[in-house]
Amino acid sequence: MDLSLLLIAALSAALSGSLAQQDGSICIKANAQSCGECIQVSEICGWCTDEFLSEGESKSARCDDVTYLKKKDCKNIEDPRGSTEITQNKDVTVRNKDGNVKLKPEEITQIQPQKLKVTLRSGEPQTFDLKFKRAEDYPIDLYYLMDLSFSMKDDLENVKNLGTDLMREMREITSDFRIGFGSFVEKTVMPYISTTPARLINPCSNNENCTSPFSYKNVLKLTSNGDRFNQLVSQQQISGNLDSPEGGFDAIMQVAVCEEQIGWRNVTRLLVFSTDAGFHFAGDGKLGGIVLPNDGKCHLENNVYSMSHYYDYPSIAHLVQKLSDHNIQTIFAVTEEFQPVYQELKNLIPKSAVGTLSSNSSNVIKLIIDAYNSLSSEVILENSKLPEGVSISYKAFCKNGVRGTEDNGRKCTNISIGDEVSFKISIESQKCPSGGKPEVITVKPLGFNEEVAIELNFICDCECAKKGEPNSPKCHGGNGIFECGACKCNEGRIGRECECSKDEVRSDDLDANCRKPNSTDICSNNGECLCGTCECKKRENPAEVYSGKYCECDNFNCDRSGNLLCGGHGRCECRKCICDTNYTGNACECSLDESTCLAKNGQLCNGRGKCECGICKCEDPKFQGPTCEVCPTCPGVCTEHKDCVQCRAFGDGEKKEMCQKECSYFNLIKVKDRKDLPQPTDQSFPLTHCKEKDANDCWFYYTYAITKNSTKEVFVVEKLDCPSGPDIIPIVAGVVAGIVLIGLALLLIWKLLMIIHDRREFAKFEKEKMNAKWDTGENPIYKSAVTTVINPKYEGK
Repeated sequence: MDLSLLLIAALSAALSGSLAQQDGSICIKANAQSCGECIQVSEICGWCTDEFLSEGESKSARCDDVTYLKKKDCKNIEDPRGSTEITQNKDVTVRNKDGNVKLKPEEITQIQPQKLKVTLRSGEPQTFDLKFKRAEDYPIDLYYLMDLSFSMKDDLENVKNLGTDLMREMREITSDFRIGFGSFVEKTVMPYISTTPARLINPCSNNENCTSPFSYKNVLKLTSNGDRFNQLVSQQQISGNLDSPEGGFDAIMQVAVCEEQIGWRNVTRLLVFSTDAGFHFAGDGKLGGIVLPNDGKCHLENNVYSMSHYYDYPSIAHLVQKLSDHNIQTIFAVTEEFQPVYQELKNLIPKSAVGTLSSNSSNVIKLIIDAYNSLSSEVILENSKLPEGVSISYKAFCKNGVRGTEDNGRKCTNISIGDEVSFKISIESQKCPSGGKPEVITVKPLGFNEEVAIELNFICDCECAKKGEPNSPKCHGGNGIFECGACKCNEGRIGRECECSKDEVRSDDLDANCRKPNSTDICSNNGECLCGTCECKKRENPAEVYSGKYCECDNFNCDRSGNLLCGGHGRCECRKCICDTNYTGNACECSLDESTCLAKNGQLCNGRGKCECGICKCEDPKFQGPTCEVCPTCPGVCTEHKDCVQCRAFGDGEKKEMCQKECSYFNLIKVKDRKDLPQPTDQSFPLTHCKEKDANDCWFYYTYAITKNSTKEVFVVEKLDCPSGPDIIPIVAGVVAGIVLIGLALLLIWKLLMIIHDRREFAKFEKEKMNAKWDTGENPIYKSAVTTVINPKYEGK
């Protein structure tokens, strides 16, 4: 083994030891008084039956982590373990649809194992593997439930040949297929239908021939005769109602619970629900004066639901329960308009599918085949109601290496015929149920009739309890049963060895001696009351102890600072810190040493605050920093003292009139030049250099300092630094010259632009002259001066 493996092994051992120690404290804190109580605390707890208790040690000390009991040299430890035993384990069926052997539905096995016996100890999970294999040629029962309200008139025509057509298609899937038919309309009360005599006979208008309204009618029991299906469906007539939603939920409930009348077998059960409208559900019956909740029982008389006027519509949750109990998978064949509604309903009903029905139901066969393939390609496990304190978890191992945990651990998808998937199921009990009697739960795939029956047995007591010695002399002269190394007192006796009598000292008085005044907690919940005296619990860590008359004190629950008990500067006594010298505070977090509060000038907090717990608390909130030396919002030292320095050094400024009164708080020292001002390197205290301007734009320079003895000193240069005035003549000459030059430049630019423009126009003129053509025709306004007159009598002779 290489070094890395050794290191990993060492770390694992250390971590396991740490966790064991942490869990071991669970056993001690439980304060178990018997072996049965101890083993129900946690799966790691054991009960020592040896005589190994020290003087004054409680019976509960026998209950501890098994590892630590062994370290205490306990030889006999009660530590029962749970187990899993498979009692029926028939292999899943492997068969071929084309084979000669035809098995009955009850002879086909798709889930393995079938029965188990599980023994549970509190906190210890028991795990087993479940195998599911989808059998080939598995029988199918399909019941077609159709809405026969008037809007489904054209749909009924296409369903009349459904039997033989669907039978032919389903032969490709199974050789054992049966089909049935039922119809529904609405409750036969107002305001769902019209109750006038004429409308009760024919609810349709426009001279349509309709049958009387009804809630649900079982037209054809499940049969393998497709022609019989076509014959009976062809005889059906459309009916009518007033409101848009239909009473389909009443019909679904009756189809689910009336197994004998419908003819359901223990095979794959499919319910096709065909409609073009919404649905009524629980509570809607109040509109018709129906307030009794649906009882979920079969009420078919002559194949007609007879209690629709008496019971309300079932709720969605009620339908989910009944469909699951009877292993029915639902296919909602609805028109596109109501797709969103039934998609939401599908999300609430496990093992259901939604298909889009054409306006006249012409695609119903394809819809059923597709929905069946979708449903049968998914397996979802569910379990029956669990006993109190019992939990179950699943882990799925599906096709192509796909694994699922938590909610996805219950299901596998994309399963084809002949595929095999497995699940790892873990059952755990957190406590022993009342009575501790065996319980039976079931696990089954939704939509299938097969299930796994699991008998749960609970370990509620130790085996050694069966060997108890009644009236044992070890229990104060026979006042109890000595079992598992400890006394179980008889009625009326109490105490570690049953040494106290309830008749001699009332139990209330005993408890009163173990309670603090004005408290209801016995021994502060940190011990047990034995004959009127508190016996404090032992801690896993020997350094941690409970103490006091009522076990009200301890040495480990004091305030902490820096994640250290009493800040590491004191000791914990009865939940209060006793601090070391130079420390104070609830968690001894406050140091009395003031050296950390000294500023560079030797003052505590720069004279601007108090030193508390070694930290400066500035009195003026505008000052900050470890020693209140920073003032982000202050105008600055230079600006603050500018007016006083100006009035005292130069007799000028805003405070000139009140200089003597307001500006005598510092010593003023004048120097001739700036180089004579003090420098920071020459001083052992803070020094600020300042440069300020007066009303005449003259600069003056000074320094401000606070000496070690808190004296304020100002050194100022005695001569103002004033700027010289401007030379007017060069400025005026420059301005005039600039104006002249700018004017000349503008004139030159204008002249240049004009020359360019003229040249372009001349060139354009020359070009047009060259291209000109002169018209040589006569002048249109010219008139000849000669007039010719012809003699009308002249005949040319």
